[in-house]
Amino acid sequence: MKKIGVAILGLGVVGGGTYKILTEHRDFYKNTKGIDIVIENVLELDKNRALALGIEESKICTDIAEICSNPEVDIVVEVIGGIEPAKSYVLAALNSGKSVVTSNKELYCKYGHELEKAAKKNRAGLYFEATCVGGVPIIRSMLDNLQGNVYSSVIGIINGTTNYILTKMTESGTDYSSALEEAKKLGYAEADPTSDVEGFDAVYKLSILSSIAFNTKIPYTEIYREGISAIDGADIAFGKQLGYTLKLLAIGKNGKKGIEVRVHPTLIKSTHPLASVKDCFNAVYLNGDSVGDVMLYGRGAGAYPTGSAIVGDIIFCATHSNHVYSTFVNTETAATDTKFVKNFESEYYIRLSVDDKAGVLSKVTAILSKCSISVAQFIQDGEREGDKASLVVITHVTKENSVKKAVAEINATGIANVESVIRVIS
Repeated sequence: MKKIGVAILGLGVVGGGTYKILTEHRDFYKNTKGIDIVIENVLELDKNRALALGIEESKICTDIAEICSNPEVDIVVEVIGGIEPAKSYVLAALNSGKSVVTSNKELYCKYGHELEKAAKKNRAGLYFEATCVGGVPIIRSMLDNLQGNVYSSVIGIINGTTNYILTKMTESGTDYSSALEEAKKLGYAEADPTSDVEGFDAVYKLSILSSIAFNTKIPYTEIYREGISAIDGADIAFGKQLGYTLKLLAIGKNGKKGIEVRVHPTLIKSTHPLASVKDCFNAVYLNGDSVGDVMLYGRGAGAYPTGSAIVGDIIFCATHSNHVYSTFVNTETAATDTKFVKNFESEYYIRLSVDDKAGVLSKVTAILSKCSISVAQFIQDGEREGDKASLVVITHVTKENSVKKAVAEINATGIANVESVIRVIS
């Protein structure tokens, strides 16, 4: 039977979960996969944490060099997170000829080109299913099951923290701050939630997924980003009234004009499959030219869901003699012939606070018309705040720059103020 030696870098939530899966299922993998996966080393500064998991003291390391020099280690699992020291550790492992499995989306997004170069040079594997959407097998599905398709779009709810917050705001009427605090108490949000709530986490994942989908490098710096921290409960309520649900969506599209990649709050028709994805669950909605629409759904984070993806990569690596790398030229920047659409098109929801007097609506519509924006629907709130009223506009499909121009001109009138602008998918 083939023996596979594994080293785990970091025994936090995901590292601990991965260790438990591998040890508890060891006999199962022997019987069904014909491989004996053995934990040879762990890199963990907190020795007591490792000992509490039942790891022999002789296998606990504090220096990556110990793991790189251990001939019994075939695969190194990196679950530390962040850039350093994770990057240095992964490069050291690859340069010693060991394959690497990582869950580190920021590292792979920003430096995947460097890691892959080292992997190729040393004939090592580099696997990263766990970087995107936790236990949902999106990367393997795109690469190995749906690879006969040309993808036109990849749209997803790929951050569990923001989805939990927006679900609470939608279903319980909780305000943003209270929903965020609840997410922290439940362990769904970090003490510093910036990466999640401001969309950075989703940007890293979209960079990885869209690069795979469109067979060209999509640097994270090319992705438009907008988080959920400015979302007001009024917008969720108006959205419900109009038949929409608010989600933070990661959107990648590949069309005749080029590639558009963006992360932002989106009002999506409540009948769309993504609208039913609640709490900390994630989903990715793909469109391939042959298969049509496909949605993969599941838990986007956590010890066991993410550990499941990591173990899947370990088994894949252990049972395949030839390593597979990117289907595109993997460099830091995009290829020179890759065109990005910045002035993308969408329907828009625009909420305004307007002076409650005659003539305001006609002035607003005149500005919209001047900016080539066609209005699909108006809603005026019956409630008043002093001499102000709320006005909601839903546009037909229009250009991003046209909306920005209209917003600036409306705000300059002094009779109306744009409170929020949200893209819409009908």
